[in-house]
Amino acid sequence: MTHLLDSIVIDTAPNPEVSVIWMHGLGDSGEGWAPIVNELDLAGLPGIRFIFPHANTMPVTINGGYVMRSWYDIIHTDLGRQEDEKGLRESQILVDALIEREIARGVPAHRIVLGGFSQGCAMTLQAGLRYPRKLAGLMCLSGYLPLADKAGAERHAANQDTPVFMVHGTMDPVIPIGRATASRDLLAQLGYKIEWHDYPMQHSACAEEVQHISAWLKKVLA
Repeated sequence: MTHLLDSIVIDTAPNPEVSVIWMHGLGDSGEGWAPIVNELDLAGLPGIRFIFPHANTMPVTINGGYVMRSWYDIIHTDLGRQEDEKGLRESQILVDALIEREIARGVPAHRIVLGGFSQGCAMTLQAGLRYPRKLAGLMCLSGYLPLADKAGAERHAANQDTPVFMVHGTMDPVIPIGRATASRDLLAQLGYKIEWHDYPMQHSACAEEVQHISAWLKKVLA
């Protein structure tokens, strides 16, 4: 049986009708993103259960083998080289389990948003494109499509029409915007509906982005 990752859970109302699973980046934890709930404009939306899972810890190659929370190993600064396919697929199973728990709690798959920042964005696309039931949306913040050469063959038809929200900083030194736009363009070629925004920022978030996230959540969860 797949173990469930520990998470920070924030309900915006009793008996939430929808869920947002929001995954952090390398070396962070669910605590890093939980405060954003208070920054989002959720007026008019039903009760939401926000879930901020903590990735497992592992040695990370580019950080000298230092053990930290990570969804998968980063082997090379060029993120397209030597991807940790085993780690990506193992974490995909953990993400699937989080989705299944929400379904067991009474939230249907089509009312669940999967999202994340950086590595969490990569996991959103890794799991979301392959998930066998339609999700409400995929929220991709400052990240990229992992295992890009396999995505077309492995994607599931259930999420072909699921809205994809992608944002990135034009001055991002960690994941260059070119990697993000290449991911966006490949997804568009595969027929996905992409909403794209970029901002004059580095590997972070900004106020305008928070406004765009709020507006997008209202579109996919209203």
